[in-house]
Amino acid sequence: MIQVYGIKNCNKIRDTLQWLKEHEIEHTFYDLKKEPLTREELEEFVHRIGLDVLVNKRGMKWRQLGLKDQDLDDSQLFDQLLEHQTMMKRPVLINDEAILVGYDEEAFESFVE
Repeated sequence: MIQVYGIKNCNKIRDTLQWLKEHEIEHTFYDLKKEPLTREELEEFVHRIGLDVLVNKRGMKWRQLGLKDQDLDDSQLFDQLLEHQTMMKRPVLINDEAILVGYDEEAFESFVE
């Protein structure tokens, strides 16, 4: 079963969930606003795919926090992401050991096979 992490009111999440539904793919959705990742869960995500892939540096939260002009090391960036999980690129899909980040229908097709 596919696990989908994101924010319910995000257009990319809505599109992802619709795509999964249309393709009859079993999935579970985790709303990061209601069910934030624990430190350990986020550490696992970062270990598997890296902070650069996971952090959305073009998103609204990144700009609101003024992080563009700060020279954050990985530890500081991780702490920001842990506190502000809406800064994560969306969607994050997990299928067993595989992780896919971002909305890409072609990638979804190969990911769910």
